[in-house]
Amino acid sequence: MLAAVSLMAIIRDAEGGIWWCKWDSPIYIWSSDIWSKHNSQHLFDPYAFTHVLHGFIFYWLARLIFRKRISFAWTLFAAVLGESIWELIENSRYVIELYRANTASLEYFGDSIANSIGDVIACFTGFYVAYRMQVWRSIIVFFLIEIILVLTIKDSLLINIIMLIHPIEAIKTWQMGGG
Repeated sequence: MLAAVSLMAIIRDAEGGIWWCKWDSPIYIWSSDIWSKHNSQHLFDPYAFTHVLHGFIFYWLARLIFRKRISFAWTLFAAVLGESIWELIENSRYVIELYRANTASLEYFGDSIANSIGDVIACFTGFYVAYRMQVWRSIIVFFLIEIILVLTIKDSLLINIIMLIHPIEAIKTWQMGGG
């Protein structure tokens, strides 16, 4: 797992990713304001919770596909590898521009490498939590996290997916404080 995360960080660095906040700020573990230039630049931010939900989804998929024929360690490794690959995709020029065009993240320019590592840690945590809770309880927690994110930051994993696949102008306007 460490090799997957390390390789992701090395590739992000080779692609010109920054390691920590480019705004010459103190090192924060948590940055809470999604509208600030520090969003996605420090280890964790509110979007880390969407990556926790990635871990839930990876767990559910592993249960569905492997039906416990593969050990917990290997399925957790697959989740960490999958999330590391997602971090490379999410921080590609194409996806960054998609976020900027279709979501309220108008000034988004990609995650720092530290934030990508934090997102993988969040996914790891989500996978483990879902494993401990089992499927039905984790589904309830999944939707509770979604609701809390919608109420606190006007965004969530499901809204992000909708806005990337089929943008809805009314959602974008709502997120930006209008209507």
